[in-house]
Amino acid sequence: MSRAVVVTGIGLVSCAGEGLAAHLDALEAGAAPRTDAATFAPYPVHPAPALAWDGQIPKKSDQRQMEAWQRLGVYAAGLALDAAGVKQDAAFKQALHLVVAAGGGERDYAVDGAILTGLRDAADPGAYLNERLQNDLRPTLFLAQLSNLLAGNIAIVHGVTGASRTFMGEEMAGIDALRIGQARIASGQIDAMLVGGSYSAERPDVLVVHEMGGFLRKPDYAPVFARADRAGFILGSCAAFLLLESAGTAAARGARALARLAPVASDRTRRAPGSVGTSLGALWRQAGIGRADAVLSGATGVAPITIEEHDALGRLAPEGRIYALGDLVGHGLEVTGPLGAALAAGLVAGGLAEVAVTAVGHRRGEGVLRLLAA
Repeated sequence: MSRAVVVTGIGLVSCAGEGLAAHLDALEAGAAPRTDAATFAPYPVHPAPALAWDGQIPKKSDQRQMEAWQRLGVYAAGLALDAAGVKQDAAFKQALHLVVAAGGGERDYAVDGAILTGLRDAADPGAYLNERLQNDLRPTLFLAQLSNLLAGNIAIVHGVTGASRTFMGEEMAGIDALRIGQARIASGQIDAMLVGGSYSAERPDVLVVHEMGGFLRKPDYAPVFARADRAGFILGSCAAFLLLESAGTAAARGARALARLAPVASDRTRRAPGSVGTSLGALWRQAGIGRADAVLSGATGVAPITIEEHDALGRLAPEGRIYALGDLVGHGLEVTGPLGAALAAGLVAGGLAEVAVTAVGHRRGEGVLRLLAA
């Protein structure tokens, strides 16, 4: 079977605000995103908006036991269910499958700080690190950080009780979540799936991790494709979920199809000069993209791959307007693919015929999505 897969619900949260309309307005306005350059100086971040959590997470007890990345994801998932008109449909949600792309939770900063401090003078750094990690980290703390807790909390709060799975691993986790969701619905294995992810950028631990890799832009904001002076990404707190359905299922329940999601093309090349451009060209053809009206690029700002991507997109979509997602919400790693797909679906619903989305990982992996009029 090869059924058409459509988007019927979208939930978005980021520094641009809450909901699809707010993000489309911000995309069109083209203004610099809201940036906090003081809290974690010299590292700027794009912070989450102020949200009335009760709107999607009614119980205070549920809110308290979640960390910020989980609350953002559960909130966005609720927005998607609302937008699709299934929030109160218990039977629909009982059969609804779920695929989440997310990283882990927050660390014990006191323990991490003590380990890093001691590591400086350790006679055998490797042995010291292993010993401290085994003895200083609480198992209960580790269990509270598992990435699949987001799926669990969505099930608890929203009653989505079909099968679920979680992908963890940078930008490609979001691409694979969409690829699996689209493929399973298209093949007839299932009729509907909630797909998305969330990321909290306002955490010292993730800033340390990416700074150690040399990936962060500092100390100020600049557009993604204008960071040649100080390359790198600016992390953004964000969440994006999409309700995907077979076109027949959506039509049977009278739901509006915002856009059609074509099969997702993905690759993982060995990074070398020119490899990103070559990969994007092959994926562009594999995805069947014709004359894209717009391209939503998940470019990170990391050199030199962002320059390669920009040059490749200029060749692949010479007539399409190119937007950088980082100029709207910052970089959300696992959320990149779902957020791009959600915005692309909104643009198609607003009148565009075809929108392409790219997600080139800052270290590895490339993906291309194609959203069409439904």
